[in-house]
Amino acid sequence: TSHIYIYFYSFYAYLFSRFGFKKMELRPFLNAMRDRGSSFDHSRATYLATPLEKFKPYSLPAELKDGNTLHLLQSVDQVLPTATKERILFLPHYDTLIKSGMYEYYASEGQKSLPYALAELIDNSLSATASNPDVRTIEIRLLFDESQGKPAVVVLDNGCGMTSKQLNNWAVYRLSKFTRENSTFRSDHADYVRPCPVPRSLNSDISYFGVGGKQAVFFIGQSVRMITKPASSPDVHELVLSKEEFERKEKNKEDIYCGFIRNRQPGDSSHISMEEERFLHGFIREELLKEHFTAVVVTGVQQEHIAFLRSDFYTWTRELAHVYHYYIHGAHGNDRKSTYHDPKMTKINIQVCLMERSKLPRMLNLREVTDDMQTLYINSAVDTFEFRAHVGGDGVVEGTIRYHPFLYDRETYPEDPYVITSGFGHDDDECVVVSHEGRGKRPVFECYWNGRLIPYTTISEFEWCAWPKKSCPLPVECFSRISGVLFANDHFQVSTNKLTFMDLELQLKDKETIFTRVVNGQEQRVKIQKEFFQWLKDCHEKWDKQVKFMYFQGTTVRTDVVTKKMQSPWAQFTTIEWDGKMYSAGQYVKSIKTHPIFYGSIVQFLLYGDHEGDVYATGGQVQIAMEPRAIFDEVRIIPISKIDRGVSLASIKSYMDCELAKLPHKLNVTWPEGNEWNPDAVRPAGTPFGPIQVEILNKKGEPMMRMPGPNSSASKKLLVELKVVWHSPKGDVETNCHTCQHGGKWPYWFKTMENLSNLGKYTLRLQAVLNENGATEFAGRRLPSQTLHFSICEGAAEKFVVDAVDAPVHVGVPFSITLQFRDRYDHITQPPSVLQPRLECSLYSWFKFLSGQAYSVKVVIPGLKQETQMLKKSVFPGPPHSLVVKPDVEETVVENGTSAKFDVKVHDEAGNVAIQPKLIVRCQFQGAPDLPMDAVDCSNTGTGLFTDKPLWLKNLRADQVVTAKFDIPSCTAVAPVERKIRVTPSGRVARLEVFSQQEDGIIALKDGEKIGWTAGDILQNLYYRVFDEADRPVPITTALGKKIKVWGATQTSSKELEKGKLPDVPVPTVVKDEHYYSVTYQDGNVSVACSFTIMPHPDEPKRMKATWKSITSVQMSEELPGDICEFFVLMSVLCAASLIQECTQSIIIRGVRFLPGEPGPRELCLAWREFVECLRINVSPGPPKKVQLVDAPEEPLQVFNGRDLEKPLVVQLCDEWGNPSPDPKATISLKPSTPDLKVGHSNWTHPAEFNHVFSPCSGDYGLEFKGTLNRQPIPGPVVKVKVLPDPNKPIKLAVSYDSEAVHPAGGVLTVFSVTVVSEEGSNIRNLNPASMSMMLWKGEGSGNKPPGGVSTSFLKCLFLFIFPFNNFAFPSLFRDKIIPEHVGNYKIQFFFCLDKTKGLWSDQFVINVVPNVPEKLMPDSQPPTPVVSNILSVESRTLFKSLTLVIMDKYKNPAGTHLDGTVVVSIRGSSEEDVELPVFEGNAKTVSFALSGGKAENLTIMENCPGTDGMEYSLHFQPVVPEDNNPLKPFELPFMFYNDSKNQEQMAVLTKKKDRLSQSIMAYKSVFDTNKQLISELKGNNLLQRLVFKVNMYLLLLQVDAIDALIVQKKTEQENILKQPRRTCSIPVLSHVFRTNPDVLGKVAHLALVEDNDAAQVISWHLSGDMDCVVTRNTAAARQIYDYTQGRQQVMPLDSVLWRNNRPLPHIKGPSSFPAIGNPVFARDLLIFPHHVESCHTVFGNLLGDTILIDNLDAANHYRKAVSNKVQCPTLLTRQGERVRSNGKFGGLQNKAPPIEKLRGQVFGAPLPKQYHTLRSQIDHLQQYRLAVSERMKVQKDYDVHQAKMHSPEMLQNEKEMMEQEKQLMEIEKKLGTAASNLFL
Repeated sequence: TSHIYIYFYSFYAYLFSRFGFKKMELRPFLNAMRDRGSSFDHSRATYLATPLEKFKPYSLPAELKDGNTLHLLQSVDQVLPTATKERILFLPHYDTLIKSGMYEYYASEGQKSLPYALAELIDNSLSATASNPDVRTIEIRLLFDESQGKPAVVVLDNGCGMTSKQLNNWAVYRLSKFTRENSTFRSDHADYVRPCPVPRSLNSDISYFGVGGKQAVFFIGQSVRMITKPASSPDVHELVLSKEEFERKEKNKEDIYCGFIRNRQPGDSSHISMEEERFLHGFIREELLKEHFTAVVVTGVQQEHIAFLRSDFYTWTRELAHVYHYYIHGAHGNDRKSTYHDPKMTKINIQVCLMERSKLPRMLNLREVTDDMQTLYINSAVDTFEFRAHVGGDGVVEGTIRYHPFLYDRETYPEDPYVITSGFGHDDDECVVVSHEGRGKRPVFECYWNGRLIPYTTISEFEWCAWPKKSCPLPVECFSRISGVLFANDHFQVSTNKLTFMDLELQLKDKETIFTRVVNGQEQRVKIQKEFFQWLKDCHEKWDKQVKFMYFQGTTVRTDVVTKKMQSPWAQFTTIEWDGKMYSAGQYVKSIKTHPIFYGSIVQFLLYGDHEGDVYATGGQVQIAMEPRAIFDEVRIIPISKIDRGVSLASIKSYMDCELAKLPHKLNVTWPEGNEWNPDAVRPAGTPFGPIQVEILNKKGEPMMRMPGPNSSASKKLLVELKVVWHSPKGDVETNCHTCQHGGKWPYWFKTMENLSNLGKYTLRLQAVLNENGATEFAGRRLPSQTLHFSICEGAAEKFVVDAVDAPVHVGVPFSITLQFRDRYDHITQPPSVLQPRLECSLYSWFKFLSGQAYSVKVVIPGLKQETQMLKKSVFPGPPHSLVVKPDVEETVVENGTSAKFDVKVHDEAGNVAIQPKLIVRCQFQGAPDLPMDAVDCSNTGTGLFTDKPLWLKNLRADQVVTAKFDIPSCTAVAPVERKIRVTPSGRVARLEVFSQQEDGIIALKDGEKIGWTAGDILQNLYYRVFDEADRPVPITTALGKKIKVWGATQTSSKELEKGKLPDVPVPTVVKDEHYYSVTYQDGNVSVACSFTIMPHPDEPKRMKATWKSITSVQMSEELPGDICEFFVLMSVLCAASLIQECTQSIIIRGVRFLPGEPGPRELCLAWREFVECLRINVSPGPPKKVQLVDAPEEPLQVFNGRDLEKPLVVQLCDEWGNPSPDPKATISLKPSTPDLKVGHSNWTHPAEFNHVFSPCSGDYGLEFKGTLNRQPIPGPVVKVKVLPDPNKPIKLAVSYDSEAVHPAGGVLTVFSVTVVSEEGSNIRNLNPASMSMMLWKGEGSGNKPPGGVSTSFLKCLFLFIFPFNNFAFPSLFRDKIIPEHVGNYKIQFFFCLDKTKGLWSDQFVINVVPNVPEKLMPDSQPPTPVVSNILSVESRTLFKSLTLVIMDKYKNPAGTHLDGTVVVSIRGSSEEDVELPVFEGNAKTVSFALSGGKAENLTIMENCPGTDGMEYSLHFQPVVPEDNNPLKPFELPFMFYNDSKNQEQMAVLTKKKDRLSQSIMAYKSVFDTNKQLISELKGNNLLQRLVFKVNMYLLLLQVDAIDALIVQKKTEQENILKQPRRTCSIPVLSHVFRTNPDVLGKVAHLALVEDNDAAQVISWHLSGDMDCVVTRNTAAARQIYDYTQGRQQVMPLDSVLWRNNRPLPHIKGPSSFPAIGNPVFARDLLIFPHHVESCHTVFGNLLGDTILIDNLDAANHYRKAVSNKVQCPTLLTRQGERVRSNGKFGGLQNKAPPIEKLRGQVFGAPLPKQYHTLRSQIDHLQQYRLAVSERMKVQKDYDVHQAKMHSPEMLQNEKEMMEQEKQLMEIEKKLGTAASNLFL
């Protein structure tokens, strides 16, 4: 029997702690033992031996089993009677638990390990939520708000929760899921079951060892509170572990590893009493809304962890997103280019929220992180290589290798964006991309275990994907462009903190490991290394873009390619950039790895495929012309890779020069007979030419007759071709052409030519040609030739000819005869020196001839071989001499209005009819006013007839005589002729008379008379008659009656008019109406008329008329005064005689007053006899008594400072009854409660609108409205206004920079950080950095803006965008800006552009630009070139009298003021071979002077010093500065040296003149170059040619006016579309206070548009309860609106909404799809979102879900019946307004949409028609086109101006002067060189 001995006191302590016994219970226990028969004596040191079965009524420990004996010892040192076993407890110290995390995580490779401690808690949450059917949510709350208690970290999940037993197991350290089932800590659930294999091992089985959670919580803080609730339990279980409690138990010697689990009701926080944990009250209240959850609350967080979690929020959240990347985004990762969504993947949301005091919560879903490394790897890769590794048993590793190509000019392998680099990038205009070497030395593979990153284990590579050890066809850099990831299952062991694998790499690199490739999810047993190399090669060839092809020239077809499909297209380029070198067309290259190796020049580069512009590719081909072309006339195409990149240009040219020396160089011409023709010789026609002898010589002067080649037999023969070309006026004519071969023993020979007879210039050309084809070029190089220019002139005269032109001879006009003398070849030549011509004619009288008859004339010149010539002359009439007019009578009679006929002729002095050009005869009539003038043209016939102009004499009553005068204006010598004409009156109608035939006689009506007649009567018996010019009556005929027109009559009878009768005239019935009557006769140009006006008379009385006397309106409740309100009843009585007005009755009404009511018109009715008259008077409101607000707003009225109110306050004056009472004399004033509050205006007229507030400080104010009328106050309301500072209103710029920085000239400015400060005092976010400008100018300046008239540099800013969140305000950085090159004080000022007219200016900052590093020694001004001689005169030996030298930087700024040293002056020759060098005075070779002053004076050379006469030497000024480590560049001053003074003086004058001319020429060239460059830029700056429009119909418009007209037309069409009625939503818009908040999107009704009316009706009705809901981006903005409206406004924050459903319609998904009727479509797909597209998809996806719109109810029921058999059918809406709910219910008013009119405007608006957007696009294009046309016209104008300036006389004169000065300079330089040469000789 085994015995257990326990010391007395130990046993007591054991009972106390184990069973909760108290001290007083020990005595009953001992008594019980005594009663059972046990012997126990306190006085003796004995032991008690009692069988344990006697204690069964008492609760004894389970360790005390039957058969054991319990020994109670009295003392420790008591003598034992037998051997015993002593039970001990060796529990670990509580530091094992508390400091375990520190030991684990502080040993984690020196990195920030806090994210991995949080990951341990996330692992537990992932395991707990693994069985969730819906979204798995894990929240990390960082509660750092001191007002709610001490800092705490909370990890909360919606997992299954833990029972109290499971919670107890969690508290046991190192109790893993594998050991707890077989221990005393057995759980109350089933045994552990290993999950089934899933892709990437994403099984959530990562809570493993029972260690990580405890280590993590005590690494983060000092206390943890576990709160959990399983779904099966109604209670919440809560356990607290803390370092403080452990220390207390240790101090009190209590059992440390024991505690209590509190079981309580959900939401019960009564046990939380400490102020430090008061945040738990709100947290525990959230339990009421949760069915199951687990929360880990860590308190006592270390300060360093708090600082890290705050400051590096995005760093550690990014690391967590990296660790759980594939749990968050699925097995394929965050591939933003893919739209695939795994339907089996349960969505996991890991949300992080950081709450700080007085700050908005920072919330981040790890799914939104886009820059974790796995996301960067996935999205920068272009292809993947999938494989799988099998390691003994069930060990499986899935692997993926990704390829990151080289694109264009950089590697795309992603860099960690949070790695600290040495500097930032450059700004936009000075961007330099620095390419890194891909992966570099980083390992290839990151390792994941059960889908979770193991951060400290990476694998560099496997043998089959390692860098090649031998030569490889692939570029080595391809292996640095791969990244990879490994996914291991739980077969592989990891450390308890999940930071490292145990032996993953060793197992994978074991020889037994099998690698297979995975293609489309299927494993393939292949040679993995071969497959990988082939994949890598394909990626390199397909994706890498290493060679940059530039300057695209077009595409071509290559017929030299054998494969037909590869013959086109081939893109042509002129330049490539390869391996940092540029290769361009025309550049010499050498080939490698070709047979044979050849040299050549690049023609072009070829790249297969359709390309345009600059492109990148891995390779291509180059077309090379073999060099030298004279020998190798061949073009080859080779791959670009076969270009020798190591060959030098010198070696290529050396090879080419050697080959070119063998080619023909020139022709040698000799004249064997000595008759040499010199260049430009002039010889008479027919002179013999030749013979000549020609030889072909190479560069060595050796004659040759064949082209050089490999062998003489195969080389081509050379011939010499002779051509003589005559340059005739009509073009070049080849007169001789001969080709001569080499005779072997004799050279090329050409015989004499005697056919050179044509006059003019000739060219003799001797050309070496090839024997085969007569080519004058070989391989692009012309063969040698020689040209001789000469001229052929006329010979001696041998004959003459008379000019063939038969010029006419006129009577009395001298004439001449032209003779031409000709030589033997009929060339015109000079006449003989002795000339005696003779003329013989057969015409004896010039006055008796036939016009145009030819007569013979004989010309004789003695002494010529042919001395006689005959000619004929034609004789014509002479010039005009006299004028003949017929009929030749004294007087001609004509009727007025007709024309007189006259025949005229023009004679010469012989009486012949004369003709000549422009022979005009004029006829002028005299004797009466306004007589016509006529003229006839006698140029062709000499005669004319006057018949056209009739004679019209006004008011002709008797005969009248006029005179016709005829003359010729062009011939004043011809006398005029006059004829008399008698004009008689005509018989045509000249006057019309109207008369009335009455009983008492005829009454004639005068023209324009006013006739009085009774109103309503008829004027009858009207007649007319007509008279001629002599006032004789003209009989009225039918033809005359048809020409009578009557105006003012209702009906006109033509038969009556033919008889002289006019129609009757009705008189108007209204007295005031007058009637106009007119009778007109019209016959051709003759028109006569007679008119009169009829005035009606009044008739009998017919009505009564009443009028107000003086007023038209009266105020409300005001009595009409007697002197104003008088009513007069007036009767208008019409009698037969005249209109009589009399006051028959006068009624004065007094005491009339209208009752108060609505203002407006009122009627007052008056009756007299049977007449009734109603008068209307306007009743206006009463006098103003108060000021009222129209539509008063809720108070206090909140408004941002400086902004307009959302709705203007409208106030108006009202009377005492509340009617608006406008009064122009009344004013309304607004008085703020404090002078600090400024308003837009202070006084308004009625009514008044107020909508602008400004105050220097925010706060509560009052606005009191008062009215004033006639200096009497009118009370008004007081409105309470709360002015808020505008957080988006910029008021100033804050600039920070290093004020102690030094700014050297040409260096880089220090970084300027500029932020825009709002009125609220915070930095404004989301600003465009392009609106920020930096201005820099030289000078002090004044004011707050840059001064005018100075040159200001505008610099752009660099926006430092560190984190991808738009809610942070980052400064605009101005970095890497170049400092000006000149020293001095500069001012810097920053400008932020608000709009086109407004901006913010910063303060002005002064920087002092100091000189840069001293670089060289320079004179303060360039001295002239010295000229000296070594004679006795000191002045002649003086190099310079004074020279000041200054140390300057590279920008010529004085930079050596702080340097002390010396300047050593020495003389150097023009070459190193110059032995004789002049010396200074005292035979000194060097002269020194101090550098501090920098001035040297009177430097002379020694008398009779050595030196070469006429030689140019230079003075070498070398600065010596001991303390300067950087050597300074010396200054060189050339000078001329002579041995005699005379030559020196001449050369000195020439040298000075040379210096002057050189400076002048440089100035001219600078002006010309500047103008040429400007013209070139203007010529190339044609914006219209570079602008490409989509609307080609407008490209023909080149005038701005036409374009403007077209734009106006399009805008008019656009406005007409806008004016068309459209469906609109009438729900009020959101308050202005919240519309400006970027986190507020707006109301649901305003976020979408619906085009179809039926769809808009039913969807709007379906969402009627949500149309007024306000949508916000986050909960904070929603809460703000909720509080502002006191809970009346419903809101929906998007950060608590998730909608990512891309499922298809139920009838088209899956194998059970079916054809549907009724055109079903998701209702959300019919919505159009003008703004916030992504957010609106989430909003309406959440509101509408999968609601479907279908045509009608029958189609909806059919669709639901078909769908419900397979899946749950969503709600169906019909276009007719019915609704079928998702539960199948339809019918009733609840499911029937009312008509759209009854929705009261709560309907989605309609979008603008497509035509509107088309017009808008066209207008944009037209405006761009107009701008381009304007710019083109402007550029063209500038171009024309500068072109004109370049060709102006001034510029041409300047160019001429420059050319003359260049000639002078050349002559001076020649003289200087000649003189030196002569003196030297």
